Amino acid sequence: MPGALSRRLCRRLPVRQVLCLVPPLLVAVVAVRHRSVLAQGFGHLAEARWPWLLAAAGVTCLTWVAAACTRQGAVVERLPRRRLLAAQFAAGAANHLLPTGLGASAVNLRFMTVCGVPLARSSAALALYLLAESVGRVALLGALLLAFPGALRLGALLPEGFLGPLLLAGAAAPVVAAGVLAPAPRVRAAVASFLRTALGEARSVHARPARALALWGGALAFPALQAAGLALVGRALELPVPAAHLAVAYLAATVAVALVPAPGGIGSVEAALVMALVAAGGPVALSTAVVLAYRIITVWLPLPPGALTLAALVRLKVI
Repeated sequence: MPGALSRRLCRRLPVRQVLCLVPPLLVAVVAVRHRSVLAQGFGHLAEARWPWLLAAAGVTCLTWVAAACTRQGAVVERLPRRRLLAAQFAAGAANHLLPTGLGASAVNLRFMTVCGVPLARSSAALALYLLAESVGRVALLGALLLAFPGALRLGALLPEGFLGPLLLAGAAAPVVAAGVLAPAPRVRAAVASFLRTALGEARSVHARPARALALWGGALAFPALQAAGLALVGRALELPVPAAHLAVAYLAATVAVALVPAPGGIGSVEAALVMALVAAGGPVALSTAVVLAYRIITVWLPLPPGALTLAALVRLKVI
């Protein structure tokens, strides 16, 4: 009897309509929590040169196109272009409201399954996207560090002997993961099945040159556009650091905070970016102003319309 009553209540409760209200409410909560940062950021925007800020806003819009290309390149099926682009805009908002990566991953996983891609293959495509995006970001950072070896001066900012333990921890992580999985046969079987599906999906995607080009071209374009946005904001506020050094600083900071479980990197990204800009030669006060203005353009201004787009996609059953 209680079970039947609960089922009837679930049928009457407009669950999808309630879910539509969640993203705007979360935006309001996050904005209230970070109201001082918002006030400082908008204050710095008022002091900046607007042509460069408009260029930064335009580059930010192109990041969603690059993300859509990479998502399409990770799956064999043709996804509806307009809905895919809208989903990336909504995923950006979800990514700033949930721990890093989870929001965008959940939105895109749901989007692919609604488009008819089986869940196992959707998960494999999601893993392929994350791998390509990580490889593209690290490869771009490595190329820029080779071209501009003096772009970052981290010696004065990091404690002595910091790099060794960091590399040791990175090397130990796979060993620890293997040790955890070894005693669990069912987990091992599930992981092996997922890896087989993921490898099969990767082979299928790379057998199509158009998909492979979209995957890796988008994976390189996405961080490059983000770094270009920071360089344009730096130019708008007359930060005395070369554009290439700003790009190196941005990529180094985002790679460093990739494993920090903060919603959208809010807080952790700002701190890492300020430290990276100072390491690139920028004054502390001006570097802070550039970071706050950049995050206003790339995070806070798109957040309300992105949340509304997310709500609309939920209501229209696109996700």
